[in-house]
Amino acid sequence: MVCNPASVDRELRHIADRLFTHPGTTLTAIFGPQHGFRSDVQENMIETGHAVDDIRRVPVYSLYSETREPTAEMLRDVDVLVIDLQDVGTRIYTYIYTMANCLVAARKHGVKAIVCDRPNPIGGAAVEGPMLVKGFESFVGMYPIPMRHGMTIGELARLFNDEFGIGADLEVIAMEGWRREMYHEETGLPWVMPSPNIPTNETAVVYPGTVLFEGTNVSEGRGTTRPFELIGAPWVIGEHFADALNRLDLPGVRFRPVVFEPTFHKHAHASCGGCQIHVLDRAAFRPVETGVALLEAFRAAGRDRFAWREPPYEYEATKPPIDILAGSSALREAIEAGVSASDIARSWQESVRAFGKTRERFLIY
Repeated sequence: MVCNPASVDRELRHIADRLFTHPGTTLTAIFGPQHGFRSDVQENMIETGHAVDDIRRVPVYSLYSETREPTAEMLRDVDVLVIDLQDVGTRIYTYIYTMANCLVAARKHGVKAIVCDRPNPIGGAAVEGPMLVKGFESFVGMYPIPMRHGMTIGELARLFNDEFGIGADLEVIAMEGWRREMYHEETGLPWVMPSPNIPTNETAVVYPGTVLFEGTNVSEGRGTTRPFELIGAPWVIGEHFADALNRLDLPGVRFRPVVFEPTFHKHAHASCGGCQIHVLDRAAFRPVETGVALLEAFRAAGRDRFAWREPPYEYEATKPPIDILAGSSALREAIEAGVSASDIARSWQESVRAFGKTRERFLIY
């Protein structure tokens, strides 16, 4: 099993327990993605060790460690590799690349792969954001897809396996009753945090844009109860900042001035001014364009203090983290050149349309 705490059914029964107690299966190994099988490890902390599960008495291997791909030894007693991970609909979320690496390993070692599909919590209709370009591949972007891809993890498995040539013996278990326009609350399924800093569905809604702040020295709200919804920095006056953003009249969103103090991570125990993002109309809201507008606003609010974060980032030691997140250097260069967020958003429309034609071939719903 490749799983974590969000790998549960609607009665909150964990898939590892269901397979462990099923008379027709033998659970031989558990693999955990970034943040660990128990999702207890914070952001960008490389896990170095493996363990044994105390309850099921099987090995637990970290796929965010010295290896990101199951090895032959790890798969020695495995006939079928079952992948059940909750994605959040954003290109940089590493679980989809853990899945891809597992498909690669399954092909290499002659193991069948089954992907249990799950809802895209921010819907499967809208597609937005810059495409990853060749030369900027990383563990937060292995394949050329846009930031908000509008696909389920099962659809992505089909795309990665066929379009990008993995070639595993793959079966995707489709959902029943899911429609593309559904957000997670509409599914009737319980929300379990897929990772420590995606506490709510609202977090996932804004995440495709505000995750870009991981590439800056501005706090993305880690160390608060509203990560990725609270954005701020010590040099910002919240009221002036939110007023300026609201004058942009970005669709579907309002910005409320805030002051917060992160308990850990960037600017820990320092007072940060900024805003909370309130999405009022999800259908109109454009999270990636909104994230770019926020980047421009923070840069304008403190040109002598705003900075792009220095590498390393994830497993990438040389390229600027903002370029790794955006999928190329184009976003950073456009912001530095003073290009408006709306013009930047227009620049990715053609590539998004081209991706849409490829995407259509792999949609299940």
